[in-house]
Amino acid sequence: MIVGTDAVSPLGTDLAVQWNRLCAGESGIGPLTRFAVDDAFPVKIAGQVPKFDPTPFPFLSPRKMALWPSAIFPHALLVAHRALCASGIEIDPVLAAKTAVTFSSAVGGQDAVLDADRRMISDKKLPPPYANPNSCINMVGGKISMLTGATGPILSTITACATGLTSVIVGAMLIADGSADVAICGAADFCLVAPIVAGFATMNGAFQDNPGAGPASPAEASRPFSSHRRGFVVSEGAGAVILAAKEFADAHGIAVRAAIAGWAMTSDAHHYVAPHLPTVARCIAESIAHAGISPQEIASVNAHAASTKVGDQVEFEALQAVFGSRIPPVTANKSMIGHAMGSSSAIETIFAVEAMGRGVLPPTINYRPDPQIDVDCAAEGTRALDQPFVLKNAFGFGGANACVVLRGMDR
Repeated sequence: MIVGTDAVSPLGTDLAVQWNRLCAGESGIGPLTRFAVDDAFPVKIAGQVPKFDPTPFPFLSPRKMALWPSAIFPHALLVAHRALCASGIEIDPVLAAKTAVTFSSAVGGQDAVLDADRRMISDKKLPPPYANPNSCINMVGGKISMLTGATGPILSTITACATGLTSVIVGAMLIADGSADVAICGAADFCLVAPIVAGFATMNGAFQDNPGAGPASPAEASRPFSSHRRGFVVSEGAGAVILAAKEFADAHGIAVRAAIAGWAMTSDAHHYVAPHLPTVARCIAESIAHAGISPQEIASVNAHAASTKVGDQVEFEALQAVFGSRIPPVTANKSMIGHAMGSSSAIETIFAVEAMGRGVLPPTINYRPDPQIDVDCAAEGTRALDQPFVLKNAFGFGGANACVVLRGMDR
């Protein structure tokens, strides 16, 4: 059961603000300013999380964070803390042993290691002692456990761009087998550092302007499922999802926002970046079967939809393989927040829960119909839509696929 959520994204650092901007079809994409960009640098735009005031949160004081310069740590701690507060759960010494942490990151604190490397080159100084702990991907979950006091199972679920959703699935598994009553799930990724961003460009993954068409407006660059899509916009963000066993929630009067009705994970065993239709389609089908429903009961799809030529095409064909000619309405949140790597699917799951609870489908912006991808993606704007069941897709490099079926609480 989903009992608490929180996120930061290029749309803002307050969840209500992000939701309102999402429904208004506003883009969070703008000029890349995290580091100096010259004319030769291939990427000029990004999805950047606005600064937030850490003053109300003593655990984010300069003294507390002095050894944790990587941006993943303050943002991960912020969303985990606020999501736990939203749930109403207090982790006492008894509950601590039954509270799992699966919160993770796809990229980790590589910004801290790169800074240390540059200092070695420019100043001939050895790395500070905290450089390596900042780069340990499991440390983000470790810091959350230290903040909350959780002493139950802890692990890092790293499945590239599917990391956030895989974290939710593994948290649900731990609760289902009785290893935990509560799970702190989600992901944080802040990889807007020069070599990583440039590396996505050399892979032909990151958005680059069409030389013959002139510079694109940043807000119009992320174009899921569209005929003129030109790759994903590199972004950053963090999302936390608090899960609780139904029995625990009922016994403690915890309000439930949505249920994890079914899930599935598959591996493509095919290519390091190109998705594989048979295993992607199987992941979707198995998640629906695990929920104990038919495909016809899925009311909407929160798509992975990164805006790549191959990825969007395969996702559409996989939906077609499962749903036939009746693909449910689809929303692609990356059209407004870009691709925040492993945290994307956590943030998008949170948006999907909001959409279910409010009975609306947020739009997909920048859409131009692609004759090879026949989807209804609410391009006209936010649409009223009852959604008893929602399918959430996430697919990562290395062929890591994760799908979850969310169930509304009126079912």
